[in-house]
Amino acid sequence: MSIQLADRINRLEESATLLMSKKSRELASQGIDVINLSLGEPDFTTPKHICDAAKNALDQGYTYYTPVAGYLDLRQAVAAKLKRENGLEYAADQIVVSTGAKQSLSNAILALVNPGEEVIIPTPYWVSYSEMVKLAEGKSVFIPTTVESNFKITAAQLEAAITPKSKLFMFSSPCNPTGSVYSKEELAELVKVFEKYPNIYILSDEIYEHINFGDGHASIASFESVKDRVIIINGFSKGYAMTGWRLGYMAASKAIAAACDKLQGQVTSGTCSIAQRAALVALTADMSPTYEMREAFRKRRDLVYNLLKDIKGVKANLPDGAFYFFPDVSSFFGKSYEGKEIKNADELSLLLLSEAHVSTVGGDSFGDPNSIRFSYATSEEKLIEAMRRISAFLEKVK
Repeated sequence: MSIQLADRINRLEESATLLMSKKSRELASQGIDVINLSLGEPDFTTPKHICDAAKNALDQGYTYYTPVAGYLDLRQAVAAKLKRENGLEYAADQIVVSTGAKQSLSNAILALVNPGEEVIIPTPYWVSYSEMVKLAEGKSVFIPTTVESNFKITAAQLEAAITPKSKLFMFSSPCNPTGSVYSKEELAELVKVFEKYPNIYILSDEIYEHINFGDGHASIASFESVKDRVIIINGFSKGYAMTGWRLGYMAASKAIAAACDKLQGQVTSGTCSIAQRAALVALTADMSPTYEMREAFRKRRDLVYNLLKDIKGVKANLPDGAFYFFPDVSSFFGKSYEGKEIKNADELSLLLLSEAHVSTVGGDSFGDPNSIRFSYATSEEKLIEAMRRISAFLEKVK
């Protein structure tokens, strides 16, 4: 019997990052030494005091259903964090805790976007953004950037992308996949545009907030003129090395938070009780493990950048945050390896996996077909070997 799947599923693309990670695992299972740089996951274990909090939660009987929006004390802790670290005023009923920042993003898009409405997305963007818009039956409108512009848009580009159907603008800073970070001054220029268009909401993905190598994190919600239209997305995966705990949150106006609470109540209800108790400690206890991780990432970034500069034909910027490089590799398009022409970044990425045994992700799924993404969230030894393999392979491309 032929299975007739829903159109919404048939329209969706498989996550490119997960697909490349799957391919690298398949090669590794054959005994091949693969260096996997395709996934955005810290290689640090969750700090001990956070793990201890989870164990204590079990002993204390936190094994029951949780409130849809999250435990009150956790939401209060999130609000306190936003005040303490970001200078932002939010009440507990403006916070919704979800099963990962990905669900928080999806909640916001589904709660705001009607079929046919437009969502403006600077490229490159995280692979799931456009697919979430598809699920909401919206239309993605992309603003292209380049490595020369440090992968950041200008106010003029933003305004040119706005139409009467524009409903939402979504971006990340620090950015996945580029590591680019918008300064407060750059955000101020974008805010001047949003002030002219009061019907456009702003979805600000700040999951990499604590992996920032500059002068500190700036949130677009710090601008009072647009704050009520901003939905902040954040979580625990990156800054606290808690990827498997699946815990994220949003901060938004009461009306948007209530709408997302309503939606989540019909999809997953409240997220894991144990993870929430651990998250409470993550927010309120010692932050030194987070700062130590950030400095380790900074050291790795500098190491990889210096190695990349020596690879002829690769054009890379110096990322200000996150733990990715997104180099332009278009100089290799039209060239060949062992008689096979390389047409695009996806083909180059597959060759790097099969021939150099380094797993990266082609840039097409991030909205930039000229680049590849790789993570430097692994040991310095593996990064040095990965760059050596990539360089050796690219020398054979003629």
